[in-house]
Amino acid sequence: MFKVGSQLFTTEGPPAVQKLAGAGFEIFLDLKFHDIPNTVMGSIAAAVRLPGVRLITLHALGGVEMMRAARKAAGTGTARPLLMGVTILTSLDSAALVPLGITGPAAERVIELAKLAQTSGLDGVVASAHDVAAIRAACGPQLKIVVPGIRPAAADLGDQARVATPAEAVRAGADYLVVGRPITAAADPVAAAKKIRDEIDAAID
Repeated sequence: MFKVGSQLFTTEGPPAVQKLAGAGFEIFLDLKFHDIPNTVMGSIAAAVRLPGVRLITLHALGGVEMMRAARKAAGTGTARPLLMGVTILTSLDSAALVPLGITGPAAERVIELAKLAQTSGLDGVVASAHDVAAIRAACGPQLKIVVPGIRPAAADLGDQARVATPAEAVRAGADYLVVGRPITAAADPVAAAKKIRDEIDAAID
């Protein structure tokens, strides 16, 4: 599945999605919608009409009414894209949340947001690999979990604060891994992707 994030979408727009879908790929539309319910409803309604889109992200911090509006806009068909609520960005730790008025351990806030996303009708959440087990305990096995902040061993962490290796994320129970810069910034992206795939396969075995 190809991730189309805000940078690519801002540069190329819907044609980027259409081109990838036309080549036979499924799309992870990672635009992290966060606005008033009516605006997000319209955005989701437009997103689900794009070809090949399988996952769409929105911020759980947008609140229950916003998430419910998004779920309504996504429709009821079995082939509809899954809606994934972003909990706490993996670039933020507990200390970084304090100036934002969010106190207490980041892990506790993640669980609260995951439960809120689930009760609002979302299909899953986006969270650090370190939070997967706790999310499973709180929300059960049906909630899908997307794990960003994937960094192979000894890789540069960049601006990420809560990271995991591909193997760690898979063993924790992640349904999807988001791998960006370890591949796109590699001297040999194809080799980097294959190495990550091999690590995932070994973890599954």
